[in-house]
Amino acid sequence: MNAAPALLGYAAAVGVLAPRVMLRSAWPHRAPVLAAAVWFALAASFSVCVALAALHLATPGAHLHGILYSCGVALGVGPPGAGAVRFLGIGVAAAVPTALVAAFTYLVLRARVARSRHREVLDKVGRPSARLRATVLEHATPAAYCLPGRRSRIVVSSGAVELLSDAEIAAVVEHERVHIAGRHHLLLAAARSFAVVFKGVPLARQTGEQIPLLLEMAADDGALHVHSQRTLITAMFEMASAETVPKGALSAGGRTVHIRLRRILAPARRTHPAFRAVVAGAAVLMPLLPLLVACPPGLA
Repeated sequence: MNAAPALLGYAAAVGVLAPRVMLRSAWPHRAPVLAAAVWFALAASFSVCVALAALHLATPGAHLHGILYSCGVALGVGPPGAGAVRFLGIGVAAAVPTALVAAFTYLVLRARVARSRHREVLDKVGRPSARLRATVLEHATPAAYCLPGRRSRIVVSSGAVELLSDAEIAAVVEHERVHIAGRHHLLLAAARSFAVVFKGVPLARQTGEQIPLLLEMAADDGALHVHSQRTLITAMFEMASAETVPKGALSAGGRTVHIRLRRILAPARRTHPAFRAVVAGAAVLMPLLPLLVACPPGLA
């Protein structure tokens, strides 16, 4: 039995239908960290499925028992008769993780270079503030952002310092600290690399759009653990005008502020612990499902 049709059907369901279900659901905004994990699980499951489908299309007459069998056939350690088609299948399958790793590496390195250049500018024109635990940059527009990485730094404009109270500035700084502690810049690079490699697939497009929003919501929740809702809302409202930030930086303002404000102002509704446990378990198992499709237990 050839599992390629089942794998392609699964890939279509995950790539097209799953993002629609996620976007129509209300719970992701109530549990942004869990929702981000689900988006990444869907992306991993789709990627594994595409790679396995290529292997199975290249070996249509065999009872395949996962990726090891197909690799053995293509490398000449399996049954005789492995030809160019099977080598092509291995090549296509290998291209999927290779392209994802290459895109991720490129985005991470490019952002690192941009942050390094910006740090050099900050060293010359910025003013370190021990009270704010941030670097103050002379700029009239209220803005705040962080430069993650090994030499992480939080930057606040002088306009924000003049406009916001000490408590509001502290809430903004805490928001940025959550970004740094959670290594959100790496998660953003992973989401963007998936969106680049599988450009045109609805799942890839929505992953690239939803992960940044969910990470901002997660940073808001982190700030709310330390500061009051009113303090954070006021700070976010004042920072809404900060539309652009340096490359490689993460900002407390920007285009998503209005969505995040509506979320915080909405009546508090938490997801049930049982629901969270089920969704978390599904996210863990999701990348393994294509392997079960490719090699059902009865054929192992």
